[in-house]
Amino acid sequence: MKTLEEPPKHAIFILATTEKHKIIPTILSRCQIFDFNRIGVSDISGYLEFVAKSEGVQVETEGLNVIAQKADGAMRDALSIFDQIVSFSGKTITYQDVIGNLNVLDYDYYFKLVSQFLKNDVPEVLLTFNEILNNGFDGHHFITGLSNHLRDLLVCKNAETVQLLEVGGEIKERYRVQAQSTESSFLLESLLISNECDMQYKQSMNKRLLIELSLIRIAQLTLKKK
Repeated sequence: MKTLEEPPKHAIFILATTEKHKIIPTILSRCQIFDFNRIGVSDISGYLEFVAKSEGVQVETEGLNVIAQKADGAMRDALSIFDQIVSFSGKTITYQDVIGNLNVLDYDYYFKLVSQFLKNDVPEVLLTFNEILNNGFDGHHFITGLSNHLRDLLVCKNAETVQLLEVGGEIKERYRVQAQSTESSFLLESLLISNECDMQYKQSMNKRLLIELSLIRIAQLTLKKK
């Protein structure tokens, strides 16, 4: 403690913490403070593109975007994931290679489900969910992904919040188009249902039924207005 309070002139201490408030005031008052935030998806994706070009790797932009999202703001994790995928897929990496390696659900499933919701097509909704389960995906993973998709559609409804959509390329355009075909009230009610399902998932004795009931409730939201 004495060394930190009265350091020798030649010494520089670098303290790293996520709980700055726990450092005692006598130490904190002697520090120059730098606050670091998570790195954004677009910044991670852009740097991965630079790395890929430097290493002679061809990779689809949407694949890089998925890696960036999976890294959750950590560049080191993004680079580790990228290196892992290169080791499996070689110098040419597609979007399908990325989601296959990372066990990520294809965006297509969620776009398809929303279209089915809007048509009140309960049988097709249930068949799509069954296909997802048969492909080996966990139900909880699915429902959190659906919530994220609905949230992304909601932010696309407003020009001021569209910047919160952290996808790029063709996928971004698909979000924009689907958002135009949905009402904000439908998206908000759907989000409430999916979030409720997410919170109840661990306690449920019949997890599949819980999700199926939630999907049916969402599909019937637009039916009420007819």
